[in-house]
Amino acid sequence: MPQTQPHHHNSSKPKPKKPLPYAVGLLLRYSTFAASICLLGAGILLMHWSLIIIGGLATALGIYDLFQTKHSILSNYPVAGHLRFLFEDFRPEIRQYFLEDEKEKVPFSRQQRTLVYQRAKNISDTNAFGTLDDLYKQGTEWFLQSAVSAPLKNKDFRIDVGGKRCKQPYNMSVFNISAMSFGSLSANAIMALNHGAKIGNFTHDTGEGAISPYHRKFGGDLIWEIGTGYFGCRDDDGNFDADSFAEKAVDDQVKMIEIKLSQGAKPGKGGVLPSSKITDEISETRQVPRGQDCVSPASHSAFSTPLELVEFWQKLRDLSGGKPVGFKLCIGQPWQFMAIVKAMIETDNYPDFIVVDGAEGGTGAAPVEFMDSVGMPLIDGFLLVHNTLVGAGIRDKIKVGVSGKIVSGFDVARMLALGADWCNSARGFMFAVGCIQSRSCHTNTCPTGVATQDPYRQQALDVPTKSERVANFHKNTLKSLGSIVGAVGLSHPDDLMPYHIARRMHDGQIKLLSKFYYFADKGALLEQSARSDVYNQMWVMATAESFLADNDALIAYNVDSRDKGKSTKIPAFELP
Repeated sequence: MPQTQPHHHNSSKPKPKKPLPYAVGLLLRYSTFAASICLLGAGILLMHWSLIIIGGLATALGIYDLFQTKHSILSNYPVAGHLRFLFEDFRPEIRQYFLEDEKEKVPFSRQQRTLVYQRAKNISDTNAFGTLDDLYKQGTEWFLQSAVSAPLKNKDFRIDVGGKRCKQPYNMSVFNISAMSFGSLSANAIMALNHGAKIGNFTHDTGEGAISPYHRKFGGDLIWEIGTGYFGCRDDDGNFDADSFAEKAVDDQVKMIEIKLSQGAKPGKGGVLPSSKITDEISETRQVPRGQDCVSPASHSAFSTPLELVEFWQKLRDLSGGKPVGFKLCIGQPWQFMAIVKAMIETDNYPDFIVVDGAEGGTGAAPVEFMDSVGMPLIDGFLLVHNTLVGAGIRDKIKVGVSGKIVSGFDVARMLALGADWCNSARGFMFAVGCIQSRSCHTNTCPTGVATQDPYRQQALDVPTKSERVANFHKNTLKSLGSIVGAVGLSHPDDLMPYHIARRMHDGQIKLLSKFYYFADKGALLEQSARSDVYNQMWVMATAESFLADNDALIAYNVDSRDKGKSTKIPAFELP
């Protein structure tokens, strides 16, 4: 008879949990409600009014929770269930102040925000005991300093904007306030930003919400952004009104005009200002009715082709008295931007500037899918614009600005080294006026009075104090930029080049950015000889007569190409 093997208990296998008795579970669910009733009863017995009030309110809340049908949590956990919603409301603050590390970006890290706060308050931004970064991590970048570095005396770096058709060129700072509208921001925030721009002699982009009285109060230089809603220059049907535009554009405070084709946070989506945030002042400023959401359409009604866009910017240039006119966009389908470039060349009419907005940008609210998954990130979008203009032989005719998560001197220096002419910052200047990244911009309940139209909340934002902080942030960021430029051995940010920055690759190797990114040869697109053939393919797809791709031209190009096996479908482009 075989010997029975002893049974060994597997201690590593967890025992299934026994369900709690129903009565115990019921007690846990309703214990807080029961405690409220007991508190009320104790208050009545002791004739203690504070206990009666607290217990009575909690009991009434529990009774309401039991009979309401909207929230199952409150039905199962009367009174106590409200703690879940309370903690959820404060989750961003709890995460920021107690849980996240110094480098975690959601969307800006604690270290980034602290840097802005320190520079805005004009206090030391020096840190001790070494970097918090892992300098051997993939993607780490650094400037290559020079043995002949020297500090720079003048750190007010400026550039001239205006082409041959511009009669009033503008000399502007290389670091300015990006587009943020009155309506999404409060009156006090707009005044603080504009007064700070006046103090620091830099530029304030109005955003598409038109020029408000608060933009005008302190007289800081303005870039007037014209969006798809034509706010401030529209007729009753929401179309562009030339007379209304001309009346405002000739004002000396308006230095440049910017046509917004799309924005980084929600490219192709348009915009919405909720009716709850539309005050009488916003209604008058934007020329929109109260009581309904203020909607910016996804596309313009003043033009529908690249050639018509060229006509439109020339019209704005004429109506404004010859001021610099350009456009802003977040790159989507590359051949559409190339179509605009072809229209420029065909008409010999160039915008004075282009602003590239990265998909990582965004100061207000947008659908998650658009914030996360639509539009090209800043560096990729900028390089496509830069390379297209170089490849078309017209880069010297147009200044290019950039915007998208730029808050430090390194951020500015990096984009200028890649080829940008100037940088804009939106959220950096929001931090300077007191933003704490509560991420409640769309709720009208901003805790610091920055992004709200609640008159009581925005009173907390002291305009004189915050104006100084805006100017300080600008000044100290340029000081940091100057320190980098001097360390590299140069005298102006214009001299920064991609080979001044090194990047660590995934395998530990180091490449200069001049070798990491693709940079086009001058005029290469005109000859369809770009070293990156995807540029050649997208160029032949572009036509000045339409924003749609010319697939026949692509097929013809591929037939004639030395690479006979190339697909004739629209390419899934991969920029090097």
